[in-house]
Amino acid sequence: MSHLSDAQLQELNHTLREEKKDLERHFSANGEENSALGESLTDSTGDLSTVDNHPGDLGTEVFERERDLAVNDSLREELDQINGALERMNKGTYGVCEVCGRDIPFERLQAIPYTAYCVDDTPERSLRSDRPVEEQVITPPPTGAGEGRQEHDRRFDDADAWESVEEYGTSNTPAMAAKRDVEDYDDGM
Repeated sequence: MSHLSDAQLQELNHTLREEKKDLERHFSANGEENSALGESLTDSTGDLSTVDNHPGDLGTEVFERERDLAVNDSLREELDQINGALERMNKGTYGVCEVCGRDIPFERLQAIPYTAYCVDDTPERSLRSDRPVEEQVITPPPTGAGEGRQEHDRRFDDADAWESVEEYGTSNTPAMAAKRDVEDYDDGM
């Protein structure tokens, strides 16, 4: 006997079916019945060739495709969980934790209607613990790097570079000068 009333089960069933319809509509609208593959780069950009494209444009396209595939993977997983929840409803095991067998509270099912776990037994989803390989070869900056940069006021540094170069003139014409009626390059400064 389920701890959920008929009205609660009906509400959850309706929610699950609506979410399922939305996800199926997403996949059919995008023409991605096989969402793991998607379409080719040439098809998605509409270009006959990518030879004349800037590498940055191609990088953007690749990033967008990877993001779309990741979103589709996530949505496909959610659709599978919804189908599993609807199957559990048909079997009469919906609302019961698959690990401990305790009832899942109605409020939790309202928030996550496709869950098969109570809060205590929810599988932990953590970030990967392995770090990028690059971190093994990157050396940290030397201690004190950047500290006291403006300490020696009289020394030449990057901030003084423009003033030194500007003494020899700039490419500004008298027409670009901030003052009016400038006829000489040196008067416009």
